[in-house]
Amino acid sequence: MYLIMSEDLFKNIISHSKEYGFIFPSSDIYDGLSAVYDYGQNGVLLKNNLKEYWWKSMVQMHENIVGIDTAIFMHPKIWKASGHVDAFNDPLIDNKDSKKRYRADVLIEDYMAKLDEKIEKEVEKSRKRFGDSFDEKLFRETNPRILENKDNRNVVEVRFKKALEASNLDEIKKIIEDCEIVCPVSGSKNWTDVRQFNLMFSTQMGSVAEGADTIYLRPETAQGIFVNFLNVLNTSRQRIPFGIAQIGKAFRNEIVARQFIFRMREFEQMEMQYFVRPGTEMVAYEYWKNTRISWHKKLGLGEDKYRFHDHLKTAHYANAAVDIEFDFPFGIKELEGIHSRTDFDLKQHQELSGKKLQYFDPELNENYIPYVVETSLGLDRLFLAVLSAAYTEEKLENDTRIVLKIPPVLAPIKIAILPLVKKDGLPEKAREIFNQLKLDYHIVYDEKDAVGRRYRRQDAIGTPFCITIDYDTFTDHMVTIRERDSMAQERIAITELSTYFSDKLSWKTILN
Repeated sequence: MYLIMSEDLFKNIISHSKEYGFIFPSSDIYDGLSAVYDYGQNGVLLKNNLKEYWWKSMVQMHENIVGIDTAIFMHPKIWKASGHVDAFNDPLIDNKDSKKRYRADVLIEDYMAKLDEKIEKEVEKSRKRFGDSFDEKLFRETNPRILENKDNRNVVEVRFKKALEASNLDEIKKIIEDCEIVCPVSGSKNWTDVRQFNLMFSTQMGSVAEGADTIYLRPETAQGIFVNFLNVLNTSRQRIPFGIAQIGKAFRNEIVARQFIFRMREFEQMEMQYFVRPGTEMVAYEYWKNTRISWHKKLGLGEDKYRFHDHLKTAHYANAAVDIEFDFPFGIKELEGIHSRTDFDLKQHQELSGKKLQYFDPELNENYIPYVVETSLGLDRLFLAVLSAAYTEEKLENDTRIVLKIPPVLAPIKIAILPLVKKDGLPEKAREIFNQLKLDYHIVYDEKDAVGRRYRRQDAIGTPFCITIDYDTFTDHMVTIRERDSMAQERIAITELSTYFSDKLSWKTILN
């Protein structure tokens, strides 16, 4: 039997993350630094496993995709060419009573999401009332309250889209006023005007302050790929279509950083830029849409937790854009973006640098600037998605346990070695098994407390298997393996352990 998750689920996840060494507030002994976090001893293992899953599926499994690692500091002209200096802004609005600052676009998006929730609640209420005789399609088409909410939402969405496309900040504020959107803190509608805020961090590079140049911490990893397009092309045997992948840190001066590690000022991206022949970009776009959502679903977090969301307004460089969204405890939010970036980036860098960034196509016998399809995944958001879906509170017959049901191949610790007691040669035998397995898996040895309490500790960090060494081990040369999710136990010969775990902890379980 499972405990019903309360509205405090997200707070529980944050608390659990710190208590069990997944995520700590950065600079914690100095009361932290807003929207900056450190990954603890278990968090860094999970994070590295997520990186490896992405890298293996993106680079190792594709003959025509290679990986690079570019510098965080880049020439300032790069950000002029990319449009970040002039157009990398968020529309911000302040509430005069609470003194809190918000992203105006997020306030409107949240308002539309609440209208969607009202519609679904009406449907669910009637489904429960009428049971098998319920005609959902007819109900959605005729119910007055649903039609009213749909009409209101459509009107707001059309206005919002036009305002975004025109960068009409006055209209964005008018939408907030007309929808009577209130500040979540003060409950008032006393808003300032909407204004733009550039998100890039700047710093100085030079030996003395007077002669220093202003440079930026990169706000995305993609530009490092674009400016190395020719380097990769000239030093590899790749031909169009091919991709360049990268995992790396990026930095954005988020004024409205919130929701734990979902929106941070220092974060990590996993991006791939796929270079294609102009005119074929939409075929590649659809391919990567389907490929990426399939990749997410293989994690086993729940297929119903994902959805596509087309952008109301595409970025200045894109002719198509869609988000893969995930149902987090605080709502359905963006997890990964797939964008058709056209030839914008390479063309801009070619013009500003004076270097030709073109590809000679032997089939067409001509040079051209390739088009690009991008997949961009926030590693920290993926981490939060896995943690949120895995966190489970279970009520047992005589106990309650918190367990992280992380996919075994991604779990921070794969196996815990537990001698039944710490005497009579059991610890020594347990150490033998520990040394036998440690070259293949990240494992831990634990002999403190009763074995039941040790099981609970491993459940809380998501360890999929525990091996218990008892007195019978000396005579039957077998150990007890306890599986995390079912808590089922079975006896396995020590000589069979390597084979047993190689099947259950292989990357093949999700890479296929």
